[in-house]
Amino acid sequence: MKYPKFLRPGGTIGFVAPSCGCATEPYRSGFLHAQEKWRAQGFSLDLGPNCYADCGVGISNTPEKCGEELTEYYCSGGQDVLISCGGGELMCETLNHVDFDRIRNASPKWYMGYSDNTNMTFLLTTLCDTASIYGPCAASFGMEPPHRSLDDAMLLLQGRKLTVQGYDLWEKESLKDEDHPLEPYHLTERSVIRYILPDGRTNIGSLAAQTAAGAVSIDFSGRLLGGCTDCLVNLLGTGFDQVTEFTERYREDGFIWFLEACDLNLMSIRRAMWQMDNAGWFQYCRGFLMGRPRLGMNAEEYGIDEYQAAYEAIRKYNVPVLMDLDIGHLSPMIPLICGSMARVVSDGTRYSVEMELR
Repeated sequence: MKYPKFLRPGGTIGFVAPSCGCATEPYRSGFLHAQEKWRAQGFSLDLGPNCYADCGVGISNTPEKCGEELTEYYCSGGQDVLISCGGGELMCETLNHVDFDRIRNASPKWYMGYSDNTNMTFLLTTLCDTASIYGPCAASFGMEPPHRSLDDAMLLLQGRKLTVQGYDLWEKESLKDEDHPLEPYHLTERSVIRYILPDGRTNIGSLAAQTAAGAVSIDFSGRLLGGCTDCLVNLLGTGFDQVTEFTERYREDGFIWFLEACDLNLMSIRRAMWQMDNAGWFQYCRGFLMGRPRLGMNAEEYGIDEYQAAYEAIRKYNVPVLMDLDIGHLSPMIPLICGSMARVVSDGTRYSVEMELR
């Protein structure tokens, strides 16, 4: 596994928009204010040509121009790290125009983004054996005051913090809009970890007998792999799907899959988990970290809830499964190094992810 150099003091942050750019509010103002803060911290900035573009379908520009920008900025020596401007809908269409052979042979560079950016973070790891960061996009860094999760992401980019912990509260409904582009997270919901352990203990009543009150000890390790499930199943079975080859290469390490969903409802999540399982993606898994599904929280379809939707296909692996974690679309989100070796520790109330570059 190749690990890029971390962002140095006074280094250069590059920005690309292979998904949506920051042409409209509240993203434009958020991005502009974030640039002011980064410059005040002493960093130089290099904006790609699509950062403010808004002429694509579900992405900033044409797939050809988005793919060209991503390839050139990744392979250029002018930036130390790359942060994606934002998520979107059709970054998958850029992949035919991304030169992964050039990227594979270029000096590794940190790339950070989430959601639609799974198309880059996941493929950097599985196609190029290069670590990436599943973390916040550029416009989020403009909020005032910043949330600790954004500080964690920047510390991770600088190599100053490789262990992250879950946060106490999460945002169910955002207050950020065109008139309030710098609004911080609206943290109203208390974070509660849900878990299912190999010995059957769980605090999810819908899946098994309720666990007796008291602390549990959860500790497992493996190589981190995952992203937004919506994007992952879209890649499955295409020419970009080399997951089984990747898992074979690193089989001795075992894998911790981190997964979250954006637009998938409960039945879609259940089908997606079945599909990834039957494609052989989950072989050698040591555990699962599941984010809160944006459309599935507190929902029920055909008598099942979000936990049953995600768990049924992976029950047979008898590995720890932690759910409702700070991963993905329901902010805040912990930044995770896709491809790194990780140790997950939890007492059933709090959790940490310690990442090692090996």
